[in-house]
Amino acid sequence: MPEMSGLGQPAANQPDLDQSDSGQPPLDKIIKNVRVVRPHHPTVETLDLGIKDGKFARIAPVIGPDQGRELFDAQSLLGFPGLVDAHMHIGIYQSLDQDALTESKAAAMGGVTTSLNYIRTGQYYLNKGGPYQAFFPEVLELSAGNFFVDYGFHVAPISPQHINEMQWLYEQQGVSSFKIFMFYGGYGLHDLSDQQNLFLMIQPEERYDFAHFEFIMRSLSKLAAAHPEAKDTLSLSLHCEVAEILSAYTKIVKQDNTLTGLRAYSAARPPHSEGLAICIAAYLAHETDCVNINLLHLSSCKAVEAALMMQATFPHINFRREVTVGHLLLDVDAPTGKWAKVNPPIRARADVEFLWQAVLNRQIDWIVSDHACCSAEKKASLRDPENIWLAKSGFGGTEYLLSGVFSEGSKRGMAYSHMAELLCWNPAQRFGLLSKGDIAVGYDADLVLLDPDESFIVQAIESESQQGYTPLEGQEMTGKIKSTFLRGRLIYHQGQIVGTPQGQYIKRPTVSPISG
Repeated sequence: MPEMSGLGQPAANQPDLDQSDSGQPPLDKIIKNVRVVRPHHPTVETLDLGIKDGKFARIAPVIGPDQGRELFDAQSLLGFPGLVDAHMHIGIYQSLDQDALTESKAAAMGGVTTSLNYIRTGQYYLNKGGPYQAFFPEVLELSAGNFFVDYGFHVAPISPQHINEMQWLYEQQGVSSFKIFMFYGGYGLHDLSDQQNLFLMIQPEERYDFAHFEFIMRSLSKLAAAHPEAKDTLSLSLHCEVAEILSAYTKIVKQDNTLTGLRAYSAARPPHSEGLAICIAAYLAHETDCVNINLLHLSSCKAVEAALMMQATFPHINFRREVTVGHLLLDVDAPTGKWAKVNPPIRARADVEFLWQAVLNRQIDWIVSDHACCSAEKKASLRDPENIWLAKSGFGGTEYLLSGVFSEGSKRGMAYSHMAELLCWNPAQRFGLLSKGDIAVGYDADLVLLDPDESFIVQAIESESQQGYTPLEGQEMTGKIKSTFLRGRLIYHQGQIVGTPQGQYIKRPTVSPISG
């Protein structure tokens, strides 16, 4: 294979100076001159990274060029571990196989090398009900060969029979994380709904309610007790909003002509609904001894305060707190309006600033995209395009995850190592991706090279996503992704996807390089 000089330009082959016993250099690839950013390491060092069999095999200030079959010069760009985008949705608004193909390209563009995707039965996704023993193999079949990045799934037990399948999902399919959508039982995905059993494709007599959530927690607690090796990685994630509050406030807000757009949608799903749901979830976790709880996409001051209050009240519960890059970069006055409709809603600027302070105070454990590609023709109503109530919820953004956090975080004095903890290490550890999230010997050679000085204007036309728009349109960011490597293989470079889909399904938990 040719050596690489500069940013990927072929150079003349150099003679091998130190061959192995087989006559070949001991390393598959050397990425030279990387300013390495590591979680928990405040110092940025310029190092060479030696890769063998998809793993970091040697890391040193200088590795002789004769030691590798291929060279790549990073030209002193910042090198972050490949990002773990721990909250994505693949196949929600278009076919799963096609969505995996295009949206994992967007992930690679953003420096993401591992995508963890929420999946469930019911409308959207595969538009099927029934048992996961029939549903999940189809998910894997549609995913195989279509991801440009490594991937896994969080699974939502929707019907009572799914609770009995949690053991099978973990032991046979390597699914170690599950999800509850707390508002689904009595409120629609986009607005008011009294047809939720049809939406969830469950029987008329079945209920998706607090009791169902309790039984999910009891099942997970029992599963964790049977698998002590997974005590830190078997976890439950919750979308925390209370349906009754959403329903009541939506009716009130729709009668108030002074509220429109994102402000109206935020008022219809008020922050105290998040706070109340967090308190309910926390007590249920305490009651059921379900100790690993992830509080997803906290969007407001009230949500974060409730989460911290519950942590103090129930110190034996291992809470993790998540925010999205969208909630950190957008507020209710965003000029892109309906394109930014999402659940929970985009909030007021005061909430955005509170979220950033919580990030800087290390009260947030990871940052994600909550990527859900919703094309323009599906997002907005054709008959009333500006009507926020008729717009679909959700939007993509994985391609701006690192650049967005880097750009705004740097302005606020955020350390690079802290960014690496939130975007790489912390989600990898929580979700059982124990060979990812760091640049260290034995870890998967996932790497993203970023130019900290290059600024750019966000334009949807430049994205690999099939969405066709972005609520971040026109924002200026500093910190441009130049190259992304998955297990040592270049998958994104100089604005282009490289090669064919090589992403692998990851059964969790994986083996830690430093175990034992």
